[in-house]
Parts: sequence; structure tokens; C-alpha cells
Amino acid sequence: MVLSKGDKAPSFTLRDTEKNEVSLTDYSGKKLLLLFFPLAFTSTCTEELCGVRDDAKLYDDLDANVLAISVDSLFTLGKFKEEQKYNFPLLSDFNKDVCRSYGTLYETFVLDMKGVSKRAAFVIDKDGKVRYEEILENAGELPNFNAIKEALGQV
Repeated sequence: MVLSKGDKAPSFTLRDTEKNEVSLTDYSGKKLLLLFFPLAFTSTCTEELCGVRDDAKLYDDLDANVLAISVDSLFTLGKFKEEQKYNFPLLSDFNKDVCRSYGTLYETFVLDMKGVSKRAAFVIDKDGKVRYEEILENAGELPNFNAIKEALGQV
């Protein structure tokens, strides 16, 4: 599925690193930055999420919530979150259903790994509609955070 600006964001329920269920509907009436990332502990993923962590005040000032999703197990994500002191939930899409519904799944990634999440960013408005989408084919690139912040400021 390809999502475009104005589309309703696909609903989901995943578990966070504390094993709690987190749903898109939990953020109804709120702005949301939804990030998909390939693999915990890799250099670009760490750089991306640490940048978001370090910009926490900016996201707070924009009244935006942040969720990050990968296909890693919630146990791996728990260790990653603990080591990097992330201040936002990391969600496990181990079964790859959410990545498929957002169009963010590599069929084959590096080293013949199957079903790894692409790096992607979605801004979802208070009504659950996509206001910004960016899906990167090159996992070594980072999303355009200036454009993301601009989109968050407009919703």
C-alpha cells in the first residue's frame, strides 16, 4: 500500500518495550511523528533516534508525540532504548503487519535478510490523517527532519 498526504493512517496495535499495547487510536486528537527504522543498534538507526531524543524539547514545543517502529523483538528494542536513553516508545512489529500496511517493508534487505523495515517517517494529524510521508529506499539515509518539523508545525 502506498500512503499519500491526506490518507487515513492505517490503524495498528503493537507492544512497546515494557510489553504494553500501544495503538494508533491512543494518539487520537494528538499530533504524531511515526518513524520506522530497519534495525536496532545499527549506526544510522542510532543516529536517527538519538537525534529525535536530543530534540525532545522541540517536539514538545510542537505538541508532537513520537513513536518508533522496527521489526526487532521487543526485548532487543528494550535493550536499545535502555542503552540510548530514548524518551519515546519503541514498538515491535515483529510480525511485520504494520510495516506492510504503511508500505515500509523491504522484501529483501542486506545480507539476504527478509522482511526488514525501511526507514520512513509519517506525520499524522489529530484526525488520524497522514500530513507528511517519506519512505527511503536507501537505509543509510536519514529522513528530512526539517520538512518533518515544518509539517508538524502546520498541523
